[in-house]
Amino acid sequence: MWQTEMVAEALNAAGMETTIKAMETVGDKVLDTSIAKIGSKGVFTQELEEQLASGVTDIAVHSAKDMQSQLPEGFALIAFTRREQVNDVLVSDNVSLDIDDRSKKIRIGTSSVRRRALLRYYYPHLETVEMRGNLQTRIRKMREGACDALMLAYAGVKRMGYDELIVKVFPVTQIFPPVGQGSIAIESSSRLPADKVEFIRACLNDHDSEVCLLAERAFLKTLEGGCSIPVFALATLDELDIVLTGGLVSLDGRQIVMMQRRGAIGEAETIGLELGKQILDNDGRELLARIRQQQGGGPSEQVVAP
Repeated sequence: MWQTEMVAEALNAAGMETTIKAMETVGDKVLDTSIAKIGSKGVFTQELEEQLASGVTDIAVHSAKDMQSQLPEGFALIAFTRREQVNDVLVSDNVSLDIDDRSKKIRIGTSSVRRRALLRYYYPHLETVEMRGNLQTRIRKMREGACDALMLAYAGVKRMGYDELIVKVFPVTQIFPPVGQGSIAIESSSRLPADKVEFIRACLNDHDSEVCLLAERAFLKTLEGGCSIPVFALATLDELDIVLTGGLVSLDGRQIVMMQRRGAIGEAETIGLELGKQILDNDGRELLARIRQQQGGGPSEQVVAP
């Protein structure tokens, strides 16, 4: 809702009157099951897309990281807001918490397959605890003793005003963020009138963020990644070039396949596609098949390189 209100305020200020229609998705409602087990496609989007398709609403506001790699036919992402700091952070009431201290048992709450896998790779001595719900619910559960700290996106913590609880900011060179983290994505039906699309883009879209997210999303699409797959990617701009780092980590955290690709900004999606193919051709295909088999997908879920 914070994100939706921010978008509405920007549109109102630009002269487009807006009305907010609040909705809950299956990802909001089912809090006793991990996202990976609910299903990786449309967990936070399906109900909103039904409203877009029917014409009840013009746009849907999402965290870009919640968007599936390929949208259903008839829908499009028409804008990406300026990206917030992309790092993951630890949130705790214990300001002296030190996750490098192997002498203490420390429990980290997270619902992310990617975060659990990366923690197992870099901090195998830590215990991870499944943690779902909005930020306030997770903090309450932490304070009730469910875990010692929460691992979250900096953007969400900052937007909700809990900055003072941050006890560690993970470097992106260690804990790579998921595709799209830190940006807000605006989705619409492909039937939305062109003049509205142009107005919304002019008001909300940040060109640099869009270029980076197009590269990251092309990478994700090539790997057919979703919430249940520990895929990560981060694109940054270096003058007229885009630099994309992406990879895949095993569920037990013992193996990471990670590579980087650079190219012209105008080739953002091609760079993402090529990096995805490069990962698949360098042990990524086998690792991806193993991850899906461990999750119950079986051999039929294996990726075939384009």
